[in-house]
Amino acid sequence: MSSDSPDAMTNFDDSKAYAAQEEVFFDDGREIELLHFVYSRPNIDEIRGSPEKVLAAIDEYGRTRKYLMNVGEDKGRIVTDLIKEVKPKIMIELGGYVGYSAVLFGAAVRDAGGKTYYSLERNPEFAAVILSLVDLAGLSDVVKVVVGSSDQGIRRLAQQGLDKVDLMFIDHYKPAYLPDLKLCEELGIIQQGTVLAADNVIKPGNPPYLEYVRSPVEKKKQEFLASTSSSGLGTEDFDDRYSQQYEKTHGAERLDTMIKGDPRLVYSSELIKSFEPTGVPDGIEVTRCKGKEG
Repeated sequence: MSSDSPDAMTNFDDSKAYAAQEEVFFDDGREIELLHFVYSRPNIDEIRGSPEKVLAAIDEYGRTRKYLMNVGEDKGRIVTDLIKEVKPKIMIELGGYVGYSAVLFGAAVRDAGGKTYYSLERNPEFAAVILSLVDLAGLSDVVKVVVGSSDQGIRRLAQQGLDKVDLMFIDHYKPAYLPDLKLCEELGIIQQGTVLAADNVIKPGNPPYLEYVRSPVEKKKQEFLASTSSSGLGTEDFDDRYSQQYEKTHGAERLDTMIKGDPRLVYSSELIKSFEPTGVPDGIEVTRCKGKEG
C-alpha cells in the first residue's frame, strides 16, 4: 500500500475539485451554511439513511460553494481500505469538523462489523453539525461524538473503559498530533495491532510526528531519557497559520509538553501519497504498532 508519487495512484480528477482554500477557510459560518445546503436538497428523502448520498451532498457544497477541510474522496479511500483490512471494533478520529470523515469511515466500520466510531471534536458547533449529518446518514448507532479538546476526550474514553484502539484517524490541530499519540501510548490504548492514519503530513506537513513514528525504539528511548519539560507552547515547529488557527475561539494554545509517551512501542510506518479534495498533493502516514520491546 505504498507509492512514490501522487501519480502512482489514480490521477486527480479535476472535475471533482473543491473550491480553492482561501486565507479564511473555516469557522466563518460555512459549516452552518452546509447544513442548510444539505437539508434543502430536492432529493432529501433519498439522502436520509444513505451515507453515500450525504457525502455526495457535502462534496457538492465543497465544489460549488465554499471549500471544506474534509479528507475528501482520494485520501478517504486510503482509510476505508485500511478499515476493510483491519476490521476495527473500535475506531477513533481526532478532529471531526463537519462529519465527512465520521460518515465515510463510520459507515465503513459498520460494514466491516465494527462496534463504535468515536469522533472527537473540540468545537461544540462543529460537533452539532456532525451529529446532524451522522443522524441524516443513519449512523447514530455507530458514530459517537465526543465534544471537547482531544486530550480530554482521549482521557475520558480511557476512564470509561476503552483499553485499546484498533484504528485511529488523526486529522485535528497539527501541533497536537504527537502529544496526543504519546498520551494514547501512556494510557496503554496503543497496542500490538493498532493502526494509525495521520492526515496532512505533506500539506501542511508534520515533521515532529513523522520523526517520532519513523524512529527506532533505541532512538526514542534516548530522547525519552534526555527529555525535560519545555517552557514553550509546543507549537514552535509549525507555521503560524496552523499553530494559531484556533486562537480566535480558544486563545493561545499550550500543549502538554510533560507527556513523554512509551518509547518501547515498535512502529512500522509508510507514507501513502494522494491528494487534497482541491487537487493539491498531500498524503497519509500509515503507522502500525508491531508490539513492545523490553
